[in-house]
Amino acid sequence: MTFDPGLQPERTSLAWNRTALSMVVGGIAGLKVLPGMVGDWGLAVALVVIVAGGVVGITAHRRAERGMRALMAGDGTLPDARLLLGVSSLVAVVAAVAIVAVIVAAAVR
Repeated sequence: MTFDPGLQPERTSLAWNRTALSMVVGGIAGLKVLPGMVGDWGLAVALVVIVAGGVVGITAHRRAERGMRALMAGDGTLPDARLLLGVSSLVAVVAAVAIVAVIVAAAVR
């Protein structure tokens, strides 16, 4: 199989960077909205999302570098994405909980 040194690895890296950026931006928006609706728990949820977005960004960058080195070396062993998928899944669950909490808080008022 012929290795294309720029296209597929770069697209994957950019996709993870967009994911990390959207997590951080969503967390920052949550800092503005959630504490007023659900109290201190909203602040905690927003901070968890911001930190997780940073972790995803750093982990994605490191994984992209390792992947590019592995592809250039041609040894066929690429790093797995379990940590990235795990953190992203955690943030999705936290976001779902935040959405439910906002809906419940709005219904109570």
